[in-house]
Amino acid sequence: MFKFERIGPSKEANHISMQVSRTVITGTGSYIPAQIKTNQDFTSSEFYGEDHKPLLTPADEIVEKFKGITGIEERRYADLDINSSDMALIASRIAIEDAGIDPETIDQIIFAHNFGDVVKDSIQTDVLPALASRVKHGLGIRNPSCVAYDILFGCPGWIQGVIQGHAFITAGIAKKCLVIGSETLSRVIDIHDRDSMIFSDGAGACIIESVDASLSDSGILASAVQSHCVDEAFYLTMGKSYLPDSNPNIRYMKMKGRKVYEYAIKHVPLAMKDCLDKSGLHITDVKKFFLHQANEKMDEGFVKALYRLYGIKEVPNHIMPMSIHKLGNSSVATIPTLYDLVKRNLLHDHSISKGDVVMFASVGAGMNINAFCYRV
Repeated sequence: MFKFERIGPSKEANHISMQVSRTVITGTGSYIPAQIKTNQDFTSSEFYGEDHKPLLTPADEIVEKFKGITGIEERRYADLDINSSDMALIASRIAIEDAGIDPETIDQIIFAHNFGDVVKDSIQTDVLPALASRVKHGLGIRNPSCVAYDILFGCPGWIQGVIQGHAFITAGIAKKCLVIGSETLSRVIDIHDRDSMIFSDGAGACIIESVDASLSDSGILASAVQSHCVDEAFYLTMGKSYLPDSNPNIRYMKMKGRKVYEYAIKHVPLAMKDCLDKSGLHITDVKKFFLHQANEKMDEGFVKALYRLYGIKEVPNHIMPMSIHKLGNSSVATIPTLYDLVKRNLLHDHSISKGDVVMFASVGAGMNINAFCYRV
């Protein structure tokens, strides 16, 4: 961000002093639900196909194959008396405390989600008021200049919120932003669809601040964002249950898994390289990749393809933290939760240090892709 201040008139020109700032993540927090749903819990499920006919493969074999592809062993579901905005509020309080700031000094609350609050025993989305407004209310922030709003951008929503907050900071409109990603996907899944085993619940949040560049080398270095909305727009949609004769008026999240995989493998590595190119960095400068936790093999494919774009065949060990094995895919919450775990040294074999360069990247409904490079 550039701030200009006139320091005196001149016959030839106005003299301007310039102060440069960086957008720095100063605090993080997350909420991981206590309820564990294991793969074993799905072995008695009745799975149906898109044609509403029962799958002939036994459920235990479907579950085992699912684990081999996605890497998921467990996932977390929120207790029925806890909504997405409740989890977000808890994660936000932790992030604010970690940053050591007064909530009244927050300029923007950016809440990324896709389904709002889905109250127990209901499939209806509740976004009135906006979830960001609920978090602001819960934090007790009275400052009317703290603007609270939601964004819907699929699973990349939290990254998009950070990029958006960074843009406001760079423009001088904001100095501090609270960016949240929270979702209760367990309440919008069709239990008769085998893809339902992927999804989970959770919340992550961070504080990003404007920091004088002379005081810190940390900050966002570059970003890249893409939307593909031709055929790709309908790779994730809402539709009726695969259960025969189910109520067509009750709709659940549906995913064309193969289409999503093929799209992501093709486009995500290119977007990640675009981000690195904009930052002026080489892939060997990156210490960790924080990727959306949707599918273990897909994430491994992203990184391998990215290294190949640089003519490198071998991917370094411990370059990619993974939480999907125990936490599943909680959409917008996967990356901020993962980053919070690593930052607090709670994920085995992974840590980050001051000065490390990391990359955040995600893909999801839209179809949307985004990434940003960050110096810790």
